[in-house]
Order: sequence, then C-alpha cells, then structure tokens
Amino acid sequence: MLRQLIIESDIANLTKVENAIDSLTNEIGISKDSYGKIMVAVMEAVNNAIVHGNKADLKKRVEIEFRSERRNLNVSVTDEGKGFKPGEVPDPTRPENIEEISGRGIFLMSKLADEIEFNRKGNNVILKFKNIVP
Repeated sequence: MLRQLIIESDIANLTKVENAIDSLTNEIGISKDSYGKIMVAVMEAVNNAIVHGNKADLKKRVEIEFRSERRNLNVSVTDEGKGFKPGEVPDPTRPENIEEISGRGIFLMSKLADEIEFNRKGNNVILKFKNIVP
C-alpha cells in the first residue's frame, strides 16, 4: 500500500499529516505500541522539513510518502531545501548541548524508528518501522 501527501511549508499543515497517520494506522491495523513512535517520529521529520529544510517558504512543498509492506511501514519525507549533512548535527546528549532549544529531532527520530536513512543531498529522510502490524 502506498499513500502520498504533499503539503505547503506551513506549520499549520502538521494537522494534515497527523490526520493521515491516524487514517493509515486505523486502515492497516498498526499496534498501539507502535502508533506513538510513528506519530512522533514522522511529525518531527515533517516539522524539520518545513522549518529547517524549506525555511517555512510557502512556495516550497514537503512530500510525505507512506509505504506499507507486509508488517513494515516506511515513511519518506522530502523537502525542497538545500539539504544538510546528518553527521554534522551536534549530539544533543553531550553536556554542552543539553540546554539547547533545538537539535533533538534527528536523535529522537533515530530512537523511535527501527532504521533511519538520509539521501546524499540531505533533503530526504526515510523512517523504517518494522513488525508494527500485528
């Protein structure tokens, strides 16, 4: 099953993403334990795409693709920004970064998803959730 959603880079559109996740999880029967992980990780990825990738430029879009295969779910989030190098993002668990307001998104996504992949440009992330459908 494949489902796509394209939104303008407006933080208010996070509601559309939340509704899509609710609909999808009900449709394919995702376990309650997995629901929270998926919701938080995907919302964080989309928020990063809007704010950091597209700089909240309403002319730029964010594409979210949900792909369910067997018991797994892959969620791809792509923005139209310049990209970034994930390896250069400071570790939010280091003492010097603990009090920083931002910088926890990638860390959070990597803890919630079973796998996380970025494309070479750094404007696409794929969150992989395994064995989430009972």
